[in-house]
This record gives sequence, C-alpha cells and structure tokens, in this order.
Amino acid sequence: MKILLAGGSGMVGTFITPYLIKEHEIRVLDLTEPKHSGVDWVKGSVTDPEAINKAIDGVDAFIWLVMLSPQGGTVTNQNLKVIRENYDVNCMGLHMFLWLAQGAGLTRGVYTSSMSVHYRDRDYYNNEDELPLDTPSAYGLSKGFGERICNYFASWFDMNLIALRITGPRTRAAYIEERANPIVDHADGSKPLFVTDEADLARAYMAALENVQIGHGRFDAVFIAGDEEEKEHNLTKAKSLLGWAPRSHIEIEN
Repeated sequence: MKILLAGGSGMVGTFITPYLIKEHEIRVLDLTEPKHSGVDWVKGSVTDPEAINKAIDGVDAFIWLVMLSPQGGTVTNQNLKVIRENYDVNCMGLHMFLWLAQGAGLTRGVYTSSMSVHYRDRDYYNNEDELPLDTPSAYGLSKGFGERICNYFASWFDMNLIALRITGPRTRAAYIEERANPIVDHADGSKPLFVTDEADLARAYMAALENVQIGHGRFDAVFIAGDEEEKEHNLTKAKSLLGWAPRSHIEIEN
C-alpha cells in the first residue's frame, strides 16, 4: 500500500519509517524533511488545506503522527503556546485533514493517540472502552478530543480509524537502556513509564493498518505499551483486535 505519514518527520514517524518502508510505499507530510531516503515528501502543515490535498492524492491509507507541546498525564501546567499548538494540530488540523481525506476517498487510517488521555497516576489501566478520558493535561485533553473527532468521522463519514494510545516510544538503544535503568524522577512526579521499543511500535502500526481495511464506519482505541507482563496495562484488546503483543523484550534477550 501507499501510506501517508502525517507528521512523519517527527520522533515516532522517524522511529517507524524504516520498518514500514520494507512493506509499503511511504509519503510524508511535514514541514521538516524526513531523515530516511526513499520516502516521498510533501512539505507543508496539517493546517494547510493545499498541502493536505497534495499529500492525500493517490494514497491508500494514512497514519497521523502530528504532535506539538506534548505533556504527561498528571500536570495542569500550560500557557497560551501549549494551548494554541495542541488545539491547532490535534483538533483543528485533524478535523480538516479527515474532512479532506474522506472527500478524496481516503477512508482508512491510524491515529496516534497517547496514554496521556488518561490521568497517569493510576496503578492499572483496565479497559480502553471504559476508562475515562480524565487527563489533567492540555495535551492529553486535545488528544482525547482528537479521538472523538476520529469517532465522529467513523460514525458519519464511513471511515475506518484506529487510535493507538502509545506510551514511552523509544529507539532500540534507549529502550534497552531505560529498561535496565528506569527513570524514576520524572519532573511532573508521575510514575515510571513502560517504554515501548521502536520495533514493537512499528508492528502495532502495521497491524492497525491491516485491520482498518476490514468493514465500514469503525473506530477503536487500543493500548500499546511495552508492558509484556501487563503490570499496568490490559493489552487484551491489542491482542484480540490487532494480534499485537510486545515482542522486543524477547528479541533483545536472544
């Protein structure tokens, strides 16, 4: 398939591109040039309709990776810059993108959400469909609104969309280091994250891309975390819907 990575030059997009490009043709919509060769680049913002229309032309599915001013899920700290950037891309930009995409016949995609849509001082995240979107952070609030926007387009415009609530995305080297030496002194006072390796992230995105090809008018949110023993995250839905479970810990042990 030809896949559009909206915001694909950012951190998560850069992590997963080498894995996706082995199986798919990749185009990136971003203000910054992608770091990887062999990738088609449309320079522009997700708030620019002209750039969006150019980027969505001829693609089969998309992954939304746009992110500005991220925050953890335990803080209320914000300023006008944080508020503006989060709403500009996570709400207005996303709504505009999905509207133009469905109008062009592009109805299959994956939305990068965050575990920060939830209050992040819980001991356990039991169920994606029942756990409230109760974050105190402006970032998490706008990402949760983004999920609602995706659900709206699934319900009313026959789009198939999956939101991956990811946590702690890391390169392989950083994943190995942080699992060996977890960061416990987070500035916001939150608990240590379960970090998720780049390869596990890429597998989750590829599984979601495959899943959204089935059916009509569907929206699902799924926890994705490098928590193989499910100490904090119930990964039942990831396993049943996507056939996904963390595997990178096995790879680094072998």
